[in-house]
Amino acid sequence: MNSEPRLPDHPLGDSPAGAADGVGGDGRDLPSPKGFFGRFFGALTGNDDGGEEQAARNGNQSDAPSILNLRRMRVDDVAVPKAELVAAPDTVSLEELVGMFREHGFSRVPVYEGSLDSPLGMIHLKDLALKHGFGHESDFDLRPMLRPLLYVPPSMSIGVLLQQMQQKRIHMALVIDEYGGVDGLVTIEDLIEQVIGEIEDEHDEGHDVLWVQEKPGQWLIRARAPLDEVESETGLRLFDAEEEEDIDTIGGLVIALADRVPEEGEVIVHDSGAEFEIVEADPRRIKRVRMRMPEAQQAAETAAEAVRLMR
Repeated sequence: MNSEPRLPDHPLGDSPAGAADGVGGDGRDLPSPKGFFGRFFGALTGNDDGGEEQAARNGNQSDAPSILNLRRMRVDDVAVPKAELVAAPDTVSLEELVGMFREHGFSRVPVYEGSLDSPLGMIHLKDLALKHGFGHESDFDLRPMLRPLLYVPPSMSIGVLLQQMQQKRIHMALVIDEYGGVDGLVTIEDLIEQVIGEIEDEHDEGHDVLWVQEKPGQWLIRARAPLDEVESETGLRLFDAEEEEDIDTIGGLVIALADRVPEEGEVIVHDSGAEFEIVEADPRRIKRVRMRMPEAQQAAETAAEAVRLMR
């Protein structure tokens, strides 16, 4: 028997085979030399090569929250579309502005003059409360309370925009198209959510509920609810995908049926017999509709529910 100790397969001063690739000699992954903030700033500056290699090994997951989204996502990937943007005219009254903050739960609202394509700035809920809340009595003057906004192109990297927001301490940006018009809105929270996932607080509870079944055969639905999901929920075919019109939401379907933006209280009838009552709308868009199944189908749904409750 040979009593001499066996020499290692590599020099003692060198790294084990595979260590350069982040794998130890026994096959285990070595700890990353970069912490979270190292990867964060690496993603902003374009030096996070290890992260890209890991992403390549894991496959393309661009929709998932990731620090790499700071480089690979653009502003128009995360912006709130103009049609869904909540903004106030410079002629808004104090009561109307307070109602807007209360209804939507935002802390910042952009303000415009005449039309949304002529923005003036944004109003912060804190500024409004400090000047006109807590028992303060004074004449309402909106303009002195306005704070500046950032104006950015849709092609800008969200990492670059995040840096600008941090440096300038402005946490809301309007997306401007090639003609100088407003195309959407982005907040600093929208950008951070692309890295760490959705941020929810006590005011976000229930905001993502797209519909509520009020009774058998009747639903209260947000206009932005995807049409295919509503069809799956109700079991009713509402739109033929082979038709030329590109309709993705229940609000888009109702507008197409009416050939205009219907007013609150109107009832739009589908070819199947289903009814859409406009519960909430403004001159530019529908916000919520009440959908009722065709009478025969609704009666069957009601009977089935009664039988279920009797069991």
